Amino acid sequence: MLSRNFRLQKVGDFKWLKKHYNFQKIAFSIDELIILNVTRNDRDIKMFAEAVKEVISNVFIPVSVGGGIRSLSDADLLLKSGADKIILNTPLYTDKKLVNQLVKKYGSQFIVGSIDYTTEDNNNVVCIKNGSEKVEMDFTKYLMHINSLNIGEVYLNSIDRDGTGQGFDLLNLKNILNKIKYPLIIAGGAGNMHHLEEGLLNTHIDAVATANLFNFLGDSLPKSREHILEKNINIANWK
Repeated sequence: MLSRNFRLQKVGDFKWLKKHYNFQKIAFSIDELIILNVTRNDRDIKMFAEAVKEVISNVFIPVSVGGGIRSLSDADLLLKSGADKIILNTPLYTDKKLVNQLVKKYGSQFIVGSIDYTTEDNNNVVCIKNGSEKVEMDFTKYLMHINSLNIGEVYLNSIDRDGTGQGFDLLNLKNILNKIKYPLIIAGGAGNMHHLEEGLLNTHIDAVATANLFNFLGDSLPKSREHILEKNINIANWK
């Protein structure tokens, strides 16, 4: 699926994905692969786990997987399917007990906390359940809530910028990013190599994520990595 502002558009099934994407080759252009189950209704965690297993076969980079994880057994299943880390969104707000159980069983580094947000009347609003429900907590307090959960990383995603290719929401977030105590991945809006560069030059951001450059076939990802390395930004040089 492709999305724009969390509205989905189907582009193909997993056979199409494997036909058009050489994941072993792509792996040399990225540091980590993120796979999210964005199914709106009737999620089948077993079917998703099988899909994950198929997609990442022979992919030797860290893989983070999320979407619909609601129990320890869900996380166990995805781990057995090849995930190195899991991504939690809704349970961060609705099920702190599950978060604590996962931390106790696997450690903090196993959990990436995903925060989806939109901006309304100059206020950032956190959304859960695929962006369909707003949380009853202001943005800064929600970040403090996340800081209390003892997770490993935060994946911060702008619903408004999602799929637009207009760049990350950095200006809006300039006074907020330093409130997150965990390593921070920012997502939503990357449309070219300069957007990735801009994100990585921000001292409060540890990693940048892109679906746009990933989904458009071609050499956007390797060219972006070469550009970032030429700028002497501190990322791994696989050559």
